[in-house]
Amino acid sequence: MSQLFTEVNIGDVALDNRIVIAPMCQYSAEEGKATAWHRIHLGNLALSGAGLLIIEATAVEPQGRISPQDLGLWDDETEQALRVVLDDIRQYSPVKIGIQLGHAGRKASVSAPWLGGKQLSPQEGGWQTISASALAHDPAERPPLEMTKQDLARVKQAFVDSALRAVALGIEVIEIHAAHGYLLHQFLSPLSNQRSDEYGGSLENRLRFTAEVFSAVREAVPASVAVGIRISATDWVEGGWDLEQSAVLTKKIEALGGAYVHVSSGGLSPRQSIKVTAGYQVPFAKALRQQTRMPVIAVGLITEPQHAEDILQQGEADLIALARGALYDPRWPWHAAAALHGAVHIAPQYRRAEPHGVKGTVK
Repeated sequence: MSQLFTEVNIGDVALDNRIVIAPMCQYSAEEGKATAWHRIHLGNLALSGAGLLIIEATAVEPQGRISPQDLGLWDDETEQALRVVLDDIRQYSPVKIGIQLGHAGRKASVSAPWLGGKQLSPQEGGWQTISASALAHDPAERPPLEMTKQDLARVKQAFVDSALRAVALGIEVIEIHAAHGYLLHQFLSPLSNQRSDEYGGSLENRLRFTAEVFSAVREAVPASVAVGIRISATDWVEGGWDLEQSAVLTKKIEALGGAYVHVSSGGLSPRQSIKVTAGYQVPFAKALRQQTRMPVIAVGLITEPQHAEDILQQGEADLIALARGALYDPRWPWHAAAALHGAVHIAPQYRRAEPHGVKGTVK
């Protein structure tokens, strides 16, 4: 029997299968508000048959957007715009929905990737960034301001407020974004955190802000909502954040009531040295799975159904997340179910599309 198509729980949230659509920034919002693009994009992925769909990195305050076109959830207007999208999805799809809440920190105020992804000046619509320390992501960029205690308190409360808005929207899973070089990752890594107070220096101190944000969100939302974390297991830079430190963070998140850990890598430094191959991040997921009782989500160029199945069968992860693979093939779960003799939810409007002779793809 295919393990990919068995049920699994993350926290109190039951998923029909172990396929996760990973959060993917779309750079298509207007002043933080979801648009028709999100209705089309998320609606398409909601019909994929995946067990969980996680909405892209969503800024908890305007200053925390990666680009001016980033999705946000910080006021009534951004909440209502996302509500319209989710209401439409729920009419036609039973998929569980999560959201990744984040703050870009020093990697904020840049243009969309297809416009170059470069830091924007104030004249171009950019803004002053903030971070753990006044160290730029790239030496050619304007440095961020080191966050004050007041900044720390404001941002932590912004995470809580956005999480409560997500709950009001009926979102079942909240993922705290501590990966890919964004703000919480900037506090974790010694490459970007050179503070001399209780939030910098030792590993315990560098973990502190991420742990405080996670704990505050976990305490603020109902127990029925699963709260997990996404981390970069390594910076891919000598002397930076690494797997050993990630294991300490993972154990801390578990102790704080974490529902899962979603394991990625990189993003903090332009000096990273990495060879990208199929499943290149899976060893990190495997290593962390040995350190925690929380479900572990593996991601990173897992594109073949049998590869995904083998990862689960070999005990390297508990769930499989797809990002670019899902964009290339939005019906990947259908095709995986056909290949592995599993079953997924397919909208009745689409059931005539099932190829003749394929067994067990409709649930």
